[in-house]
Amino acid sequence: MKLVLFDEFKLGVLQDDRILDASSVVQGLGYHTPQEMMQMVITQWAMVRPQIEAAIRGQSGVAISDVRVRPPLPRPGQLVCLAGNYLEPQKPERGLFNAFLKSPNSVIGLNDTVELCPAEATVFHFEPELAVVIGKPASRLAADEAMDCVFGYTQFIDVSSRGLPGGFFLGKSWHTFGPMGPVLITKDELTEPNKLAIKLWVNDELRHDISTAHMDRHLPELLAEVTNVLPLEPGDVVATGTHHFGLAPVQDGDTVRLQIDGLGPALVVRCHDPRKRSW
Repeated sequence: MKLVLFDEFKLGVLQDDRILDASSVVQGLGYHTPQEMMQMVITQWAMVRPQIEAAIRGQSGVAISDVRVRPPLPRPGQLVCLAGNYLEPQKPERGLFNAFLKSPNSVIGLNDTVELCPAEATVFHFEPELAVVIGKPASRLAADEAMDCVFGYTQFIDVSSRGLPGGFFLGKSWHTFGPMGPVLITKDELTEPNKLAIKLWVNDELRHDISTAHMDRHLPELLAEVTNVLPLEPGDVVATGTHHFGLAPVQDGDTVRLQIDGLGPALVVRCHDPRKRSW
């Protein structure tokens, strides 16, 4: 099932290019925020799924282009990002495991605008990534049990400012630096997440054309490594890294489009730089 949040964070299901309203299903859940609502949907999925299927049955829906699509996890409790994690021409051998926490407040959605920070960055890069959505508490997982803790997948762009002091904090966690979505697809619809094509365009110029098959660590091992360090909860997001070949400057006025096979419509965002820098 392809879950979406739209307009005022109403729950919906994407079928073809139309959104079917499933908000009636969650009205009695007693949540306080859209993120809490999604966590409840995830943790109570066995009960909620048939209710959603019944609620959307017979609907004609509304075109996705006629609504505002929000990020499917508007403020994950933890947003864990892998550093690197791909075999590349300049790095054909496995590297050491490395990851970082990115601000969950950086998350934005489809057709939103990334605001390039005013700090003296040498360049800005947009890194296309497959993101894993956690479905149940996960701590110190073994690789052979890790996938049982996955609820689904979404598209993610790790926006990065280069050349600033402070490591990953100043490089990754500025306002709007976490485009996500537009769809959260349940894992039953994506049986081979390590065989997915990832493409990213800037102003219709293809910059990235990679495959998740080329990860340093495929998802089971990756999740085992992450949960060995920190526990994950339902609704947390793990972005699985990127292939750095193809990274090039992104600047004011650019439109960036990410498409991962099987994950629904492209994630499209605009870029704004109040300083109008260029590279």
